[in-house]
Amino acid sequence: MAYDVASVRGLYTSLSDGWTYLNAHDCPQIPERVSSAVARSFRLAPSVPIPEGRGGSHSRQTLGRPEADNLLAGARHAVADLVGASADCVVLGPSLPVLYSALVVAMSPQFRSDSSLIVSPLDRPELTAALCTANVQARAAHADLGTGEAPAWQYKELVDGTSRLISLPAAHPQLGIATDIAGIVDIARERSRAWVVVDASAYAPYYCINFDEWGADIIGVDLGQLGGPQLSALVFRDSAMFNRLTVDPLRLAGLGLSPGLAGGVPALVDHLANLGPVPEGRSTRRARLVASMEELSAYLRSLRDDLYTFLGTWPDVHILGASGEAAAGATMERLPRLTFGVQGVPAATVHERLFDNGIITTLAAPTPLLTDMGLEEMGGAVTVGLGPFNTYADIEQLIRVVASLA
Repeated sequence: MAYDVASVRGLYTSLSDGWTYLNAHDCPQIPERVSSAVARSFRLAPSVPIPEGRGGSHSRQTLGRPEADNLLAGARHAVADLVGASADCVVLGPSLPVLYSALVVAMSPQFRSDSSLIVSPLDRPELTAALCTANVQARAAHADLGTGEAPAWQYKELVDGTSRLISLPAAHPQLGIATDIAGIVDIARERSRAWVVVDASAYAPYYCINFDEWGADIIGVDLGQLGGPQLSALVFRDSAMFNRLTVDPLRLAGLGLSPGLAGGVPALVDHLANLGPVPEGRSTRRARLVASMEELSAYLRSLRDDLYTFLGTWPDVHILGASGEAAAGATMERLPRLTFGVQGVPAATVHERLFDNGIITTLAAPTPLLTDMGLEEMGGAVTVGLGPFNTYADIEQLIRVVASLA
């Protein structure tokens, strides 16, 4: 059965305002199911649920406890289904920078004076800053300025016996360049006992996450980037990893979490699990999620291909990491996101023209990588990010407006 984008659009009441939203990378639309769940959870969080029965040992453990406890537990189970892990390996927090900072503190017994950690140029600057608070040597990988890719081979020189933590993004949030996670993890396993932590926030809205395929030790997800509540999570491969940590800093990262927001996490994962056809017979939420994301991925890949093809045909349009001789023949995976500029036209003008035609995009935020790739020299750039509800008509509308400038 083909992906039914018309039905998916009906799940987002915000689309009725008339705008064409192509800014999923910056401000993803919130499904009605999620916003309703958050409202309901805020009402129920202080209440005490009626016990289901006293026959089991588990029922006595929650007697007299507010519904907030169940909401937080439900959020952990939902995140576990999202990445294919166990709920007892999930640590919730208000944001990924907070969780990364807590992880560094919790790993302090593993960090010695000669230890090192490795960061990626594709990582979000705020995550790199959080990791670099560790009192150890920080080594940085380098990106190909023609494609924006951070090749895996360079990690053979970066990783050694002193490495304790390797940070990677699954994909760059603005360029859409996917990282060879499995290749880098293989190198890390050969040369060190370092943990590999992967920020999957840009990747998760488009593809199903599989711990086994990546081989990573820790996966971080900003749930707000998926259209969910403003919460984040670190998911560990095995709960035995906590034995090597001073656990308190990680648990402290979750203190003060809003149970009302946590109540929207299961609704978010249920939403993603029902975007595509439901498998026949009884199935787990994880199985439904895998099937649904396969349909979504196939649909958005076709939109992505059209987006790159049609924008790339205009000689005055430069797509960062995709246009030019240096990027010719590149075969890395790309998300349905890109950042582009129009020769001779300031990015602010492009952004304003798109807005005047009802298209919501964003001006590309300067980062060290984008600056090195020539963002300022080209007069800035505009970033486009597709969501589950976007259509071919949205792409055509974007192309028509850009063509009027190019």
